[in-house]
Order: sequence, then C-alpha cells, then structure tokens
Amino acid sequence: MSSPDTAGTPDATPPPSAAAAVAAGRLALRDGRWADARDAFDAALTQRESAEALAGLGEALWWLCEAKPSVRHRERAFVLLRRSGDVTAAGRMAVDLAISYVVNLGNEPAARGWLARAERVTAALEPNTLQGWLWLLRAFLSGHHEKACRLLKLAIEFARTSEDADLELVALADLGLAMVVVGEVDDGLALLDEAMAATLAGEYHRLDTVVFASCDMLVGCSLAGDLYRAAQWCRVADEFMHRYGSPFLYARCRVHYGSVLVEKGHWDRADVELRAALDMAEDAGPGPRAEAAARLAELRVRQGRFEEAEALLAQFDGAAGVPLPAAAVCLARGEAGTAAAILERHRADLGHRHIELATTLGLLVDAYLAIGNLDSATDAADQLTHVADQSGRPHASAVAALARAHVSTTRGRSAEASAELEIAVRAFTELDLPLDAACARLDLARALAIANPELAVAEGQRALTVFEQLGATRDADRAAAFLRGLGAPARAGPKNVGTLTRREQEVLQLVGRGLTNPEIATRLYISRKTAAHHVSSILAKLGLRNRAEAVAYASRELRA
Repeated sequence: MSSPDTAGTPDATPPPSAAAAVAAGRLALRDGRWADARDAFDAALTQRESAEALAGLGEALWWLCEAKPSVRHRERAFVLLRRSGDVTAAGRMAVDLAISYVVNLGNEPAARGWLARAERVTAALEPNTLQGWLWLLRAFLSGHHEKACRLLKLAIEFARTSEDADLELVALADLGLAMVVVGEVDDGLALLDEAMAATLAGEYHRLDTVVFASCDMLVGCSLAGDLYRAAQWCRVADEFMHRYGSPFLYARCRVHYGSVLVEKGHWDRADVELRAALDMAEDAGPGPRAEAAARLAELRVRQGRFEEAEALLAQFDGAAGVPLPAAAVCLARGEAGTAAAILERHRADLGHRHIELATTLGLLVDAYLAIGNLDSATDAADQLTHVADQSGRPHASAVAALARAHVSTTRGRSAEASAELEIAVRAFTELDLPLDAACARLDLARALAIANPELAVAEGQRALTVFEQLGATRDADRAAAFLRGLGAPARAGPKNVGTLTRREQEVLQLVGRGLTNPEIATRLYISRKTAAHHVSSILAKLGLRNRAEAVAYASRELRA
C-alpha cells in the first residue's frame, strides 16, 4: 500500500479495478467480514490512493481492534476529503477521529483538536447536519455534568428533528451513563435500557452505534452494581456478536464485559476477553491497562492462582482498581493485617461511590475478623449495611447480609448467622452470581454443622459441586475439608480429560512422562511462563492438587 507521504496526486475516484476492490470492501464491511474488508481495501490502495479506500480500511482496522493504524488511515482520508471539497464527509471523519482518540487511545488533547477541526470544517454548512454530533462530543469531553446533560439533550432533539437514528441512540446512551455517574441511577439505567432496546432491534444505520450504546450500558451497569442487567443485555446482544463479533471494542468496556463473565461463572470466556482487553489497552495509557490487569487478577484469585494474580498486580502497584484484588490475595495468604491496611486506605479514597465501597467494606469485615478485631469488623459491617440501604442495589444488600453473618458467627450467634446467610444465598442466587452464592452456601453449611449436620452436608456438597464446575480450586479444597470433617464424601471425582483444550492435553501427556516445565516449553516451542500457565490450568480443570497427581492421572487416563 502506498504511504501517505510518498503517494502521488490523490484521486477521489479510483480506477475501475480499484473501484471493484473498494466495492468488495464496502460489501464486506456491511456483512461484518472485517478481515475480508481490510484485504479488499488494501488491494485497492496498492493501485491508487483514494479517500474511500483509506476510510474503508480505517473502519475495518477499527473493528479488528487495530486502533493506531485505523487512525492513521482515517487521518489521511480526512486530508483527501478536504482537498476534494467534500465538507460533510470530512467533518464526519474528523468526528470519528475525535472519538477514536479519546476512547481507543486515551488522548484527550488530540480528541479536542479533531473536534475543533470538525467544527471549523463544517462551520459554513447550512444546515450543519453534523451539529448534533458536535454537541455530543462536546458533552463527552466537557467534564461538567450539567453542561454535558444540556448538550446531550440538544443532540437528542437535533437527532429527532433531522431523523438521525444513530445520533439519537448514542446520545440517549451517553445521557443515561452521565446520569448514573452522578447517582441518578434508576433514571440513567432506564435511558440505557431504551437505547439498547432500540439499538438491538435494528434502528441504527451505522454498526458502530451498537458499540457506543453497548459500551455505555456495560459501564453504567458496572457503576450501578447491576451485573444482572448487564448480563441480560449481553445475552440479547448474542446475535449481533455471532454475526459481527464483539461490540465491546474499547478497552474499558471489554474489561467490564470480562468482569460480567467472571461474576456469572463463564471463566474461560472471561479469560479470553480480559486478555484481549489487556492487549487493547496497550495503546490507551496506563490507566485502562491497570484496570484490565486488576480484573484479570480478580479472576486468578477466584481460580486460586495467586502467584499469577500477584504478578499481574505488581506491574501496576498503586493504580486504580488494584487495591481490591491485592487485598483479596493478602487475605487468601493469611496476611489479614496487610489486607486491612490496604482496604482502609482504599476506603478513604472512595467517597460516595457506593458500589465499590460495599465490596471494599465486605472484604474489610473479613480482614478485621481474621486478625481478631471484632469491634472494627462490627463497625465496618454497620457501615456496609448503611451503604447498602442508601444505594438500594441488591448486590450491596447481599454483601451486607454476608458481612453481618460473619460477625454473628464470630460472636457465637449461629442462629442469627444462619438467617443472614440464607438471605445472602438467596440474593446471590437470584442475581445469578454462582461463586458468591456457593461461598455463602458453604458458610451456611458451617453455621448448621452442629445443630443440623445432615443439612450442613447437603449444603456443603452443593457448594463443592459449584466450586468444581467453576474451577475455583481453593474454595473447592475448603469445601472438601469441611465435608471430610463431617465424615461425608468430599469429591465428585476428577473431571474428564475432554474438558482440556488440545494444547492442554499435549501438555498433560508430557507431564505424565515426567517432563519439567522448561522441558515442556522446549518441546512445544512455547515460553516457560506459558508452560507453567497450562500446567496450572490443567490442575484446576481436573481438580488435581499437585503435579504428582497430574502424573498419576495422565498415566491412568492417557495410557493409550
């Protein structure tokens, strides 16, 4: 493809063979065949540089999550459109560039520059068909809630007058998110619901409208602590994902999507999404990358893979989002005093962010109980109950019930603890949060152990089954030890090798032959770190405790 710096005289109209390639690219874009579109536009550009081919290639690369080259090609397209006198198309390109710079690349000054360019380029248009988009961008970049809402309402009215469905849907979603951010949660979520309903019904003309609305929805639901709503909308979006790929094309919303999958127990998919978010955040600055690493670390904590969690967190010590998984690792390792110190510092920074404050206080209760500070644990549980009542969110209420139960258990009030735990189990189950529900169920089993050992065994076995299904190895070990203490069967038995990926089966065969991780890495041409990751995953999936059990399992199951 010819470089913008070395290309000859730009041509708004490509030659016939290039025109055919552009047409093929546009068709591929319409169908969501992003790689085909990229190849077609690339082919057109090898013959003659044109604004249409550059813009198409930029769009295809954007959908393929290659933000930097996408921006580079669209910037060149803007130049050619300006030279050709197509003011409207040039203005629209400038708007798209402003969006990519701020959301994909985290570069607000560049975004403001492109917004200013769009305003100047379109200033002479009468009427200015892009005015609504300019207001929307001004709102996004304003940093002032009242001003942003006023501009977004202007954009919505402009969209309805000009019959711009895409602008209306994006502005509705942006307004909903803005309201959630300042605590107008119910009204904001209602607008997000409306935007998602209309978008996924097909009211849009541009596919990226689905991206904008979906990302606003995920972020809004995350801030509101409404993972159930987020999961329901993700389910509705499945058809779009199947045809066009994930609409979560920004690092931040990909992180939130991965977090929803973690909470819902879809850990294999969550792993893929969070790793993708980590890669996508490479160009977006340290903040989004730290957030992605923190969420991936939370998954590793749930899986019992603490060394990997620590390695992820060590890269971003002190960054936003890191304190909660860092404290969880400390708690799991028996370093409750350190966990409490981390959580107290974090609590002081949260202000009125009720959802994150509820999670922080829940961990803090457990940390104080672990170091024997019952008074501080009680105070934290009381504050958590107040926060849950203020927020009105079901998840916060469930966390509060769990915290009160832990305090009651420590005080020896098993009946009170059991009642609170039943509330927590029911709430987490209704919210479809399998790990949280199973952990609360195991706590309930412990509370019932003396008064009703048979029911305690039944609850413990139900919890164990969920832990094994999820791959929560540490929690499964806790449940198994509890059941053995009651004289009950502790394991459902090892899972079948068919649960492993093809690569994991190859690694298991080599483990069975006695090869070390470095030897496996050499044999399979992978890094030692990757080999260690595969071995950890195999142990988790098969419910094996150590490498010796893996060797025995391999020799028994893979004899053929």
